[in-house]
Amino acid sequence: QVQLVESGGGSVQAGGSLRLSCTVSGYSVRNYCMAWFRQSPGKERDWVAAVNSLDVRMYADSVKGRFTISKDNVKNTLSFLMNNLKPEDTAVYYCAAGRRSLCGRDYGDYVYWGRGTQVTVSP
Repeated sequence: QVQLVESGGGSVQAGGSLRLSCTVSGYSVRNYCMAWFRQSPGKERDWVAAVNSLDVRMYADSVKGRFTISKDNVKNTLSFLMNNLKPEDTAVYYCAAGRRSLCGRDYGDYVYWGRGTQVTVSP
């Protein structure tokens, strides 16, 4: 059974930092694309960042230069370091496991999902 469990969310002021973690079981982060999505109230779930099986990383323009995605193939975990947070980063953040080794940016490119962790950034 595949499980993805996020942790590390919370509330911070603008300019602060948070580190999200995703613990994965039953699925190899080494062999597949792994990604972070986020969803704000009343909005669609948006792709934010991804890392493929070759450790190539991709970011949405809105977070490029502020957020860093990484994975640990030994611990089978995915991490997301978020610096210089802005109020518009407020959302529920989801860890997602891809269908292939290369990454896409669409919801349908991902087959397994965590339940999400809330990130709230105050002005």
